[in-house]
Amino acid sequence: MKERGSPVAYETITVDVSDKIATITLNRPERMNACSLDMAGEINDALAGDMGDARCLIITGAGRGFCSGADLQARGERSISGGEGSYVALTRHYNPLMINLARLNMPVITAVNGAAAGVGCSIGLCGDFVIAGKSGYFLQAFVNIGLVPDGGASWMLPRLIGKARATEMMMLGEKISAEKALDWGMIYKVVEDAELQAEARALATRLANGPTVSYATMRRNILVAMENSYAEQLLAEAEGQRIAGNSEDAAEGGLAFLEKRKPNFQGK
Repeated sequence: MKERGSPVAYETITVDVSDKIATITLNRPERMNACSLDMAGEINDALAGDMGDARCLIITGAGRGFCSGADLQARGERSISGGEGSYVALTRHYNPLMINLARLNMPVITAVNGAAAGVGCSIGLCGDFVIAGKSGYFLQAFVNIGLVPDGGASWMLPRLIGKARATEMMMLGEKISAEKALDWGMIYKVVEDAELQAEARALATRLANGPTVSYATMRRNILVAMENSYAEQLLAEAEGQRIAGNSEDAAEGGLAFLEKRKPNFQGK
């Protein structure tokens, strides 16, 4: 079945675009939305495809879990088996997914319901705004099966919560509740489970009506700031200001300021 706003029918996700908001729902609830190679490929395809007039992306999961990690029970020649199989799956499927999410030219909100484990933890934490239901939790389970974190977790977690807490998550492999994640500064907000989707939608509506070029430039600057020197970041900001300053939304924002009214941003 084709989803509204999307010309493509998917097997493991659904894509909806409405009111300038794109929503990707991981849709394998019988497997707690375990991320198979097919799912990673379909998300990549959706991100690269036509999202219509979308100016903000929500990622969430169907059923009682966000994403339980990579699908370790996949079968056939595309299954994840052994070190070489994992390497191929990561470099060809999961790593491109994380890069594409990081480079997306619109704000990303993740609405985490239930488990966000393994690579699902990385996907859950990739949002500019991570909103979790009270039942949500984040888990780096790799150590429990003799593996190491992937999906960018060893890069992301120390930057989000510091070396000590990142080491705790990765080496002890214990669940981090939504409330604890909020206390650690790992996520944006915790809400009642029943309010999760409405909260995500309300925030997405605000962002979808904001200055999209500015948001996209901020996303790039925040990403490169993790590696840049102070001087390099000052230059990145100057270049970003040139891009944003030449946008139609910047012109509208300046005019609205002079006219003492709320700006009507068009995302251009």
